[in-house]
Formats: sequence, C-alpha cells, structure tokens
Amino acid sequence: MAKNAIAIIPARGGSKRIPRKNIKEFFSKPLIAYSIETALDSKLFEKVIVSTDDEEIAKIAAEYGAEVPFLRPSELSDDFTGTVDVVNHMVEYLESRGESYEYICTIYATAPFLQKKYLLQGYEKLKKSDAINAFSSTTMPFPIQRTFKLDAQGRSEMFTPEHYMSRSQDLEEAYQDAGQFYWTNRKREKKSTNKVVFSNISIPIILPRHLVQDIDTLEDWIRAEFMYEALKKAKEI
Repeated sequence: MAKNAIAIIPARGGSKRIPRKNIKEFFSKPLIAYSIETALDSKLFEKVIVSTDDEEIAKIAAEYGAEVPFLRPSELSDDFTGTVDVVNHMVEYLESRGESYEYICTIYATAPFLQKKYLLQGYEKLKKSDAINAFSSTTMPFPIQRTFKLDAQGRSEMFTPEHYMSRSQDLEEAYQDAGQFYWTNRKREKKSTNKVVFSNISIPIILPRHLVQDIDTLEDWIRAEFMYEALKKAKEI
C-alpha cells in the first residue's frame, strides 16, 4: 500500500448525453465498478472514496467496496462544477476531520480500461520527483499540425497552414489527456502558485492508445464496447 494515499472518484448522477452513465451496465457491471475495483486491486490506497450526489450511485459504489461518506451538495453537482472543485471539497472534508493525505489520486468513474500498473507507475514517478502531478495521457493518433477547422462557409481552414506540405514523420509528436487518473502531491500543491496540470509541474504517464477512450456520447459508448471486447480476446483486460 502506498503511504498516505487515497483515491477519489467523482460520480455525478445527472449525466445528460448518456443517462445514468456512471452506473449504466458495461459488460455485466456498472461502469463505475471498473474504476473502484481497479483502485482497490492496486493496493495503493488507504481509502477509495466516491463523491456523488446520487443515492443509487452511492449504494452501488458501496456494494463494490468504495466509501461514500456523504451525498455531495447540490451546488457541487450541476453541469458547471469542475472535477477540481469536487475533489477539493472531499479533501477539505477529510482534513476537517483530521485526515490528511499526501497523495490524492482522482480517478474518473468512466474508465473501464484503467489498469493498476499505470496507477502504480504514476505514483512511483511522482514520489521520486519534485513534480506536483502525474496523470494518464496518450499520443495523438495524427499530427495536430495538419488539422483543420471549418470556416463560416463550412469550408476547411488549416490551423497551421505552414505545415500543409510537411511530412508526418517530420512533425513533432503531440499528446493528450487520457482521462483516467490524476495523481497529486497535496503538500507540493498547497505551496505552488501554478495550478495548470498540463505544464512542467506534471509527469505524463503514457498509455497505449488502444487503452484510451472517452465515454461522453452514445457513439463513444459503442466504440468502448468494441474496444473492450477486442481487449478481452487479446487477454489485455
């Protein structure tokens, strides 16, 4: 077990694009169960806590072994409340009760591809560094320098037209947030004025792209099902 570490899983009940997303069945289990089980199986955490405003989510989370100390207040459960606010609310609640933890790991409830070896890698790299954060990330599947947007007439317009003739292999590789976990060293975070995770205060933990899929829309959900089935057959899940 990691010394002085907890996991916090935010799970709001009011998902709009995929109703009841956090507890919707994904291969015979509620989606949130994958995050809870992987966190517990990692043996990294003194506690695995779910922050939710929803009684059904709280009940299911507890059934899978997470702690749910309270139902989140409504002012922290709308469409505009960020994950940082939710996590800070839980951390401050714990600290008010005399529970202080050095390492906080925020884990998304929609991460069925989460693997304990990457959680461990994030913790170990953060512990051995002077960084504040370590978070899941992956490579972009194509050069961002050759991407384009739509103009007012619906025509294409490159973001960086100077790279129209550039070869892909000559362009610098780009990375993106994988949306699975975010380790934070609480002591260092309190002392820092830099709050931008995607900066030099953070260590990206690079995941293979086949283990990364946002689940925000029904199209995402279907893609995640195909990916999970393929990974099961390849014995990677």
